[in-house]
Amino acid sequence: MNEKIIVDAHGGDNAPLEIIKGCARAVRDYGARVVVVGRENEIRAAAEQSGASLAGIEIRHTEDILTMEDDPVSVVRKHKDSSMAVGLRMLSAGEGGAFVSAGSTGALVVGSRLIVKNLPGIRRAALATVLPSDKGAYMLLDCGANSECKPEFLRDFAVMGSAYMNVICKVESPRVGLLSNGTEEHKGTELTREAKKLIEATDLNFVGYIEGRDAPMGGCDVVVTDGFSGNVFLKLCEGMGKMLSGVLNDAFKRNPVRMLGVGIAYGAIKDVKKQLNYKEYGGAPLLGLLKPVIKAHGTADERVIAVTIKQAMDYIAGDVGGRTEKMINEVMKTAVPAAEPRDSE
Repeated sequence: MNEKIIVDAHGGDNAPLEIIKGCARAVRDYGARVVVVGRENEIRAAAEQSGASLAGIEIRHTEDILTMEDDPVSVVRKHKDSSMAVGLRMLSAGEGGAFVSAGSTGALVVGSRLIVKNLPGIRRAALATVLPSDKGAYMLLDCGANSECKPEFLRDFAVMGSAYMNVICKVESPRVGLLSNGTEEHKGTELTREAKKLIEATDLNFVGYIEGRDAPMGGCDVVVTDGFSGNVFLKLCEGMGKMLSGVLNDAFKRNPVRMLGVGIAYGAIKDVKKQLNYKEYGGAPLLGLLKPVIKAHGTADERVIAVTIKQAMDYIAGDVGGRTEKMINEVMKTAVPAAEPRDSE
């Protein structure tokens, strides 16, 4: 069943223009069914400006908008009628199969936790992202949803990441690594040492500790860490990618002879840039929820939005949530402690 994808029209730096263009592209290229939430007059104006067709796109009008400056908690309080909040409530009510937003990460995490709710047995949903490696790609989680974690959270992240990489990225028996400052048994912190014991007690393909430098070299398929460390790791990867691209461009421009070689090597250079571009993999799913929520990058353009909508469609088709719940219940060799009470407003 081709379920509708609910999209926040006003999230991100390029909203609503690139959002609407991306929705139209997803309908055209992937056969998506899309519901865009936001100010109808601005949505129609963006479509007219870009020449994007609204065929196959429903519009759910709401006047309020949540900005990056707003307190994340305001998504369920002051801005409960914003495009993000309305979209999340629509998802929770079954009016669509997944929700996509390029808006405030903090607000999306808070809203998802309080409105959409976690899967049974999942203590904390985790923000995940797929990053390029020399052997393809790997998933990093948590990337910022939970700055402080308990060992059980990291064990759950390992299960969620493994399920996603298996279903969406078609990785057979994904290798799971726990981010640490060394691979030796005595390394890490109290958190990582206790989490390591819990992950070892599962049926996951756990390879133990992994250092940050080994992740981009294909050391594992799923890198598990707390949200604070994961966010620092992610931002460093993004910065290094931009720096490398800039250094290469400058190196060619400084030497006319080298510029002659650019034409010859253009195909290879283009392939490398594509492999190193994390946006090729779509948005960052918030794993562990009852329904799929995907955070698109704040700078997302038409193509990224379209790819993220396709990612949401694949998430639904692959029943990642169902697979995660099944793994939580089945792969543990030890009893899973009772889940913490769900958050309420």
